[in-house]
Amino acid sequence: MFDLIIIGGGPSGLAAAMYGGRVGIKTLLISELPGGNMNFASWIENYPGFESIQGSELAEKFRAHAVKYNAEFKDEKATKVERKGQNFIVAGEAGYEAKSIIFATGTTFRKLGVPGEKEFDGKGVHYCALCDGPLYTDKVIAVVGGSNSAVKEAILLAEYGKKVYVISRSEQIKCENCNYEKASSNPKIEFIYKTNVVGIKGDKLVKSIMLDAAYKGKKELAVDAVFIEIGRIPASELAKKLGVAVNEKGEIITDKESKTNLPGVFAAGDVTNSSAKQVITGAAEGVKAAYSAYAYLKSK
Repeated sequence: MFDLIIIGGGPSGLAAAMYGGRVGIKTLLISELPGGNMNFASWIENYPGFESIQGSELAEKFRAHAVKYNAEFKDEKATKVERKGQNFIVAGEAGYEAKSIIFATGTTFRKLGVPGEKEFDGKGVHYCALCDGPLYTDKVIAVVGGSNSAVKEAILLAEYGKKVYVISRSEQIKCENCNYEKASSNPKIEFIYKTNVVGIKGDKLVKSIMLDAAYKGKKELAVDAVFIEIGRIPASELAKKLGVAVNEKGEIITDKESKTNLPGVFAAGDVTNSSAKQVITGAAEGVKAAYSAYAYLKSK
């Protein structure tokens, strides 16, 4: 029997595990990907105390801090959460029982949904520059997206590729000024605005992408790889099946204390309806959720 089970191993989950252990409640974190999406961040430069740090390194520091306070970990996938009286059962490789739950399940990559995307997944179509960028040294690369994350992906990919196109459907890029300046001053990076990728072509590997607007007189652009960064989808299915309320985006609805509509169930990080989706805010929300869980347990 655990006092608290945390589902999700990103910054919110790890921070919650650290705080749960620190206040002395028996805490278990279940995650098939320790570190969560932090592992895919080439660098993090807005976390206090670290001017610049690799995402995977920061994730390891988070986990080590939680281990120091005796939080327990199971590196496996949670497949079901259900009620057992006033408690909860979380199914993974085994069944685990707890008096309270924190959903810190984060998000999954949003797909582009065009012909060729599925067929060339892993064969030129990718969703993580840190993971797969080194495969395309001296190659031509396209990044699809107009967000801060897309620009950061392009900056990293320019370290490997000879040319990086950033293709945005909007008239302008929406990102932090510092990242836009880095990208726009890099001679390898070129922005293509008001354009959608409508198809991906190749044989065994990606050879080109199809555009809905002509670029230099053509609607087909030769590339060796396509990195898609068009947002994330909240990983809230387990919570919804338990009866946790979500909004129209599928985000778990929480109050200022990280409480959901169900007693004993809390949520934190990117899976929630919080406006800021950052490592720093996710960590803060994880601590807040753990404190609320602690207060809930004391009240019982």
